[in-house]
Amino acid sequence: MTIFFEPRQLVSPGTLLAEGSYQSGFNVYRDDGKYYASMVGLADIRNNVISVIPLRGCYIPQPGDVVIGKVVECISTAWMLDIRSPYQGVLFASEFLSKPLNPLKEEARRYLDVGEMVIATVMAFDRTRNPSLTARDHGLGKIHRGTVIDVDFTRVPRIIGKKGSMITMLKKETGAQILVGQNGRVWISGKSRDEEAVIAEAIRKIEAEAHTTGLTDRVREFLVNKRR
Repeated sequence: MTIFFEPRQLVSPGTLLAEGSYQSGFNVYRDDGKYYASMVGLADIRNNVISVIPLRGCYIPQPGDVVIGKVVECISTAWMLDIRSPYQGVLFASEFLSKPLNPLKEEARRYLDVGEMVIATVMAFDRTRNPSLTARDHGLGKIHRGTVIDVDFTRVPRIIGKKGSMITMLKKETGAQILVGQNGRVWISGKSRDEEAVIAEAIRKIEAEAHTTGLTDRVREFLVNKRR
């Protein structure tokens, strides 16, 4: 088993990525035991699955992804969420509430209404039906405070950083809670709206300069200067 790329290496269609017992993820095809990129993007491997993250495009859900969804429709026992994908996420009441929802006695919008935001995990998705979400694990659920911004989802790996280095630095320098959804939505909860605005500006800087080196140090300096 051999990997022929560095994490987040820029690759082009036909680039040999790996050889051996791996699994093909998005934008990767297999031929005679070898794995090749099918489009321009950043090569990545997670849980033995090799993928190429497109430089531009739309978010395609994968089971296990943490996403931030916006409620766009309330139905009898579920909510439809915009997750910045061609596919809307389905959040059933059983995956959000701690008690059964009786649609004859109460409306789903009592608990989640159109426009509200939810942190959830993709439970299942196979491209034949909308992805199923759950918000019952620790750290998931309705967002009650803070700021949510949208970023290019292909920049999510850079915002998180290698082994979480960038997001760890952001949290340490600001003391804020920050969650980066794989669908390119970022939740920021700081001490004030002004602080959240500064953090959002820092994340925009990461998004714009994602392919440059020394970015972590520059973002740290940016935050330090903002505090002066």
